[in-house]
Amino acid sequence: MTDQTPAPPTIDGAALLNEVEAFHRRFNVFPTEAAYVAVTLWDAHAHLLDCFESTPRLAFLSPEPGSGKSRALEIVETLVPNPMAAVDASAAALFRSVSGVDGERPTILFDEIDTIFGPKAGENEQLRGFINAGHRRGKVMYRCVGDGANQTVQAFPSYTAVAVAGLGSLPDTILTRSVIIRMRRRARNEKAEPYRSRIHEKEGFALRDQLAKWAEEIRESVMGAWPEMPEGVTDRPADVWEPLLAVAEAVGGDWPKRAREACTELVKASQVNDKGSIGIRLLTDLRDHVMVGVDRLPTIAVLDRLNALDDAPWADLDGKALDNRRLSKMLSQYVTSDGTPVASRNIRTAGGVLKGYYSEDLEDAWARYCPPPSP
Repeated sequence: MTDQTPAPPTIDGAALLNEVEAFHRRFNVFPTEAAYVAVTLWDAHAHLLDCFESTPRLAFLSPEPGSGKSRALEIVETLVPNPMAAVDASAAALFRSVSGVDGERPTILFDEIDTIFGPKAGENEQLRGFINAGHRRGKVMYRCVGDGANQTVQAFPSYTAVAVAGLGSLPDTILTRSVIIRMRRRARNEKAEPYRSRIHEKEGFALRDQLAKWAEEIRESVMGAWPEMPEGVTDRPADVWEPLLAVAEAVGGDWPKRAREACTELVKASQVNDKGSIGIRLLTDLRDHVMVGVDRLPTIAVLDRLNALDDAPWADLDGKALDNRRLSKMLSQYVTSDGTPVASRNIRTAGGVLKGYYSEDLEDAWARYCPPPSP
């Protein structure tokens, strides 16, 4: 009878992750302790991709240049397997590289991602589709290959780890699949060691090789792991964090506790900073700022209140203020409790009959799509 129990690992995973985190701390100033935990776990998970059903995107974002995003990506590059810098790579090049043209699946690193998805960059739907599809194991992208009339449809695997850095934000579909690190410029009292690739990358490569060896030793124990999620972390955020929590469970020590705390903090921050789609933002602002204490409101009053919100986008949507036509189009995508599209209705006022919106028509959408109201 053969003993099927895996041999205990020869590498102390918790100690190794402590070293990886310390390496980041030398050269990166992240905004929170949770960010160091998340990025370290992401580095480690990249060596274990086939153990998981999904791989989160890692997004270093900031409102201004000079916030350490590129440096963070540079340090990640030394720690992950088969890094591939893809500043201006096409979708075709990427899914061919992931499908194994060069024999090894890359970890893709996108710097200056705002040049791909920023306001002046166009839609780039193929790249968006590649990044979204590659989040889930088993997803493929179909492309025609061949010349002229001799073309066939071929499925290209897209599952791979992706880290990005850029100004501003990302498409909603990518944000919801990401661990988001909101970078900021260093304060005068925050110090980081200058990074010199020819001197320091060898240290990162040594840690990367240790991570690869550790990953081979614990692969079987991680395969099929179902880590317990922190309270309130469900659906897409749970998909994002499941691989990272599985890594934390595998290494032990204080990493499981730190990982769950980081998960709770960063998921909550993402829900505050990224209020879902523009439609959900509209619904939320209507509930929390516009139709407070009233059961109906004329369209003209709704628009006045929305466009007056200082921290909202409504006064400048693609260079124009929100008008009744666009408001009607956006709200018609949602339905009332009886299944009919939300639409303006007649409201009788002292000055006559005006078109407007009723709270009862929006209540079902508020309950289904909006975050809980603030206390």
